Amino acid sequence: MSIRPSLVVLGVLLLLVLGIGGCGVGRYNSLAKGKVAVEAKWAEIDNQYKRRNDLVPNLVATVKGAANFEQKTLTDVTEARAAVGRLQMPSTLPTDPAQLDAYIKAQQGLSGALGRLFAVAENYPALKATENFRDLQSQIEGTENRITVARRDYIDAIQSYEAGRAVFPGNLIAGMFHFEKIPQPSIAPEERAVPKVDFGTDAK
Repeated sequence: MSIRPSLVVLGVLLLLVLGIGGCGVGRYNSLAKGKVAVEAKWAEIDNQYKRRNDLVPNLVATVKGAANFEQKTLTDVTEARAAVGRLQMPSTLPTDPAQLDAYIKAQQGLSGALGRLFAVAENYPALKATENFRDLQSQIEGTENRITVARRDYIDAIQSYEAGRAVFPGNLIAGMFHFEKIPQPSIAPEERAVPKVDFGTDAK
């Protein structure tokens, strides 16, 4: 029994539709998973920044107890923390590149101010000898390292997600289902190497 040509064409078309549909579903799932991964990495950055922010007031209070400690150094840390607090980021992924860059720069400003404070603290042996100061220094140092790793992981997750958006049929799926571009933070190349932050806790 011969098969009608129209049935052959219909069968081929059906296979094409199923193949394209399956490919589309696969790419949609890939983009969805990629976005979830980016959201998780951003949440980790945010958590580490908040942890550091919570440690700063205790550090400032501890250092204030040291005789004749440089007031400008303390003021710089307090002002840098306040600058971070003035920048309110969305609870979900950041979508405004300028807002994200301003936020990252403010956080880097706080990192720099803390680094200068610990450098100045080297001139105050009595302060460095206190258990509370050493504990806070160690906690902040560890948090700084986790921040650096989290930012690297965030950028890597964005790059993977954006690669999926750029190629066919991901570009079509992204447009149809509103998988928007996610801005990347501007971070110096040397920070991408994930250097170990050491504020002096290893120098005994």
